[in-house]
Amino acid sequence: MGPPTHSPAAATGSLAPGSARPSDLADCIAFWQDVIEGLIEGVLVVEPIELRIVAANRVAAELFGREAPELIGCPVVDLAVVPEDLFFWEEVAAGRAQDLHSETMLRQPDGTLVNVQRRVSRVHCHHHPSHYFVGLCDQSDRQAAETELEKLVAELRATLESTGDGILVTDLDGGIRGFNQRFAELWSLPDTLLTERDDAGVHDWMAGQTQDARAYIARIDDILREPLLELTDIIGLTKGRVLERVTLPQFARGNPIGRVYSFRDITQRLADEQQLKLASGVFGASLDAIMITGPDFLIEAANPACERLTGFATAELIGQSLERILPLVGELGSNDTIARALEQDGFWQGETQQQKKDGSAIPCLMSLVRLADSDGKPANYIGFAKDLSETVAARQRIEQLAYTDALTGLPNRVQLSERIEFAIGFARREHSSFSVLFIDIDRFKQINDSLGHLFGDQVLIEVARRITGCLRRVDTTARIGGDEFVLLLHQSDAAGAEKTARRLLEVMSLPFEIEGMKFSLGCSIGVAIYPEDGETLDDLIKNADSAMYHVKERGRGDFGFYQRQMNLDLLTRVKVEHALREALGQQRIHLAYQPQLDLRGDRVIGAEALLRWTDPEMGVVSPAEFIPIAEESGFIIPLGAWALREVLRQGEQWNARGIRLTLSVNVSAVQFHHAGFVDSLVELLKASTLPPSQIELELTESILIQHVDETLERLKALADLGVKLAIDDFGTGYSSLGYLKRFPIHKLKIDQSFVRDIPGDESDAAISKAVINLAHSLNLRVIAEGVENESQRQFLLAAGCDEYQGYLCSPAVAPEEFARMVERLSSK
Repeated sequence: MGPPTHSPAAATGSLAPGSARPSDLADCIAFWQDVIEGLIEGVLVVEPIELRIVAANRVAAELFGREAPELIGCPVVDLAVVPEDLFFWEEVAAGRAQDLHSETMLRQPDGTLVNVQRRVSRVHCHHHPSHYFVGLCDQSDRQAAETELEKLVAELRATLESTGDGILVTDLDGGIRGFNQRFAELWSLPDTLLTERDDAGVHDWMAGQTQDARAYIARIDDILREPLLELTDIIGLTKGRVLERVTLPQFARGNPIGRVYSFRDITQRLADEQQLKLASGVFGASLDAIMITGPDFLIEAANPACERLTGFATAELIGQSLERILPLVGELGSNDTIARALEQDGFWQGETQQQKKDGSAIPCLMSLVRLADSDGKPANYIGFAKDLSETVAARQRIEQLAYTDALTGLPNRVQLSERIEFAIGFARREHSSFSVLFIDIDRFKQINDSLGHLFGDQVLIEVARRITGCLRRVDTTARIGGDEFVLLLHQSDAAGAEKTARRLLEVMSLPFEIEGMKFSLGCSIGVAIYPEDGETLDDLIKNADSAMYHVKERGRGDFGFYQRQMNLDLLTRVKVEHALREALGQQRIHLAYQPQLDLRGDRVIGAEALLRWTDPEMGVVSPAEFIPIAEESGFIIPLGAWALREVLRQGEQWNARGIRLTLSVNVSAVQFHHAGFVDSLVELLKASTLPPSQIELELTESILIQHVDETLERLKALADLGVKLAIDDFGTGYSSLGYLKRFPIHKLKIDQSFVRDIPGDESDAAISKAVINLAHSLNLRVIAEGVENESQRQFLLAAGCDEYQGYLCSPAVAPEEFARMVERLSSK
């Protein structure tokens, strides 16, 4: 009996675990029992005649609350809890159902119900009846977490709505994350802004409600430029209302992530203060908080500035002890230093930390002055308090400059050292790892010398922006001098460091444009992993630097691990490359074909050819793993040529059977830019009877932005041959209307990452519609890949998409199976 095949197993084709060849049905079942026992999800294997369970792994048994042997031989319908499950298996018994993916319930012996996600797939074994694989994944923890999250969100919303202040929460860029009803009332927001998401509209409305919109906008800009700024100010509205605004930064893991604004209506309070100012003159006009006490330090009067400083209303302050409102060093009555100063000098002064009524704290300078009566005894004390927030903020700014790079604003070497030391301590406690990347800009000295230091500074600022954009918030980017940057990737292993390094290389390879000049830059990256490549700060940076120089010696523009890891990675790539070359010669590589259908007629009009490789040692190797290695080694050139010859041969065979389709072939950037690509394709087409119009080359967007003039020339040559040209994964790379207009493109392909969550995801739905409308406005056809369900198909149909491909119709299959499927669909 040949190896089993699993029809819905992604686009990797037939499952062929190793070289196992079960000789009979019992061996086949035993084989699958061994396979599923190692899976982390529950799996049942059900025979298709009596629908009895023939194999079950330990995880499935635990979900049913039984031992695995108890499940063997049990009719699967006996385990059905909901009517839908029973109906499905009845459909299976009648031969009318094949696959199922849904959530359902399982009942354990004690009556406990377990919510699971379940997928049922039909699996074929050569020369033996097919079986059904039932995959089960426990969803109990996820549902509990979602319930708890909903509860927390509801409690947070209730808290916001219960406060008497208007609350507005934004991100660092001013994007609105939420506000309460009191905020809407204070600012008189119209219904249109309450029912629709319009951040810009809300901000414009608020500015328009103020007496000085220009000053209000300028103040907001100042706040957005200072993520750490804490501010209290007053806003006058056009209708006479006065609001007190308090803005504080939000923090997560020590970093600012947003800002909270609270607004309080102080119209009446200010009116009272105005009366007090008229009556008290200098007392009321003072910007400093002033409180007058009796000889017992109980407050008898307070100026308006005191309210702002303490957060207490004047009425609340009267009768309170001064030391309760403005905590001093010890109690006034028992502090010898203060008492002696008041007795001998008549005054005392010192810095204190003022705790406001709302719980916030501000630094202030406190002064006490003794007023004596006619007998020389204390009659009153006057307390002066000055807000030192701006002074302290200036100190913090000075400290910030000591820890950051003046040019880019990134952490400097001092701050980087502190963060790496923290990461080392954390990793030791948690027995985890992290990565240090050393980046050097290739040939930056040439730019600095030829265009000047000011231009070079602008380049470094843009480089810093691009690097930071590739990292997570928990990671650190530091400039340690010149054109050298060091990155700290928290809790990152070698795989995570490699992924980040590749993303950095890709971003840095994009064109630069500064002061009207366009140019290209590259970088070399060295990687060190804690603790394998060093357990100290100096060792990690030194080893990452050493790895970077190894990259420069190899030719720049790449990344490399510190020597031990780099050698291991190199050996792995060499092994895969060697196996790939052998596989092509020994016919272990083949093409599978995924149908492409007309959305309006639902008929097969084309097929995409996809490379598949099964190795005796490594098993099924994903194209995502071997294609990059083939491109780096240059083996993609003969591999791509073989794929084109195979597609032409297959197209000839299908044409002879009356199956006339457009055949799509992916072309890599390395293959496309190879000097002999167009000429070799011309020779292949001359030797084939297949019309060039039946060949469609799928090109990535990155191909079109490299060597634009040469690319345009080649595309025109291909179009002149009659070959169709399509852009693969449109929108995931460097999308530009310029190349769509100039280049002879025939079709756009919507990437499956945008199709996966439609129509539920509004962003993906909007992007998909935008791509379709853009293509049609340029007279291009549109095909969507990764269509897996009917709702996605219906959405695309309504949006005007022309074609689709995906599991809804079929995964990529062998040529003969593809032909039978087309003939079957055509006969309907």
